[in-house]
Amino acid sequence: MNKAQLVEAIADKVGGRQQAADSVDAVLDAIVRAVVGGDRVSVTGFGSFEKVDRPARYARNPQTGERVRVKKTSVPRFRAGQGFKDLVSGSKKLPRGGEVSVKKAPKGSLSGGAPTRTTAKAAAKKATAKKAAVKKTVAKKVTAKKAAPAKKAAVKKTAAKKTTAAAKKAAPAKTTAKKAAAKKTAPAKKATAKKAPAKKATARKTTAKKATARK
Repeated sequence: MNKAQLVEAIADKVGGRQQAADSVDAVLDAIVRAVVGGDRVSVTGFGSFEKVDRPARYARNPQTGERVRVKKTSVPRFRAGQGFKDLVSGSKKLPRGGEVSVKKAPKGSLSGGAPTRTTAKAAAKKATAKKAAVKKTVAKKVTAKKAAPAKKAAVKKTAAKKTTAAAKKAAPAKTTAKKAAAKKTAPAKKATAKKAPAKKATARKTTAKKATARK
């Protein structure tokens, strides 16, 4: 069956030959573009299309038998799904009339098969990125724990400095208050000292008056 026969086979089901041709072209174009881009196209129950890298190797020319070096290349590969294999092998009977059901994934289908090299590389990159993120978070937590005591010590030091500064500011105020009190008490003492001679003079006058009176 070629492409034209395939279009004729599905024309009645799609609604016309042109619609069938457009559908086939669209499906094939999507598969080719995905495989060229390195993606794997998997149709459950039918099969999968993928890109396979072949390393450089040596081969033999079948005509001359000469050893020839083959360059590294990439080739497309199709793997049949388990449902497709079972129908071809005869372990499952092909239904008469209607469409072959490939919606449900039979056991061992290729929908969860081995990943390609590109998908394996992508998974490895994701795993390394996750590990790096975990390491960064752990490092941040460790640094935060280490920094916490240092911050507490710094806060204590600043509080101690503030208290000492306040004490130093209060000390001059106390000394100035003491000096002011001393200045106030000094004139009072002098005044009391001056009053004492006046009392002595009055006492002498009274003794003199008494003596004159006796005479």
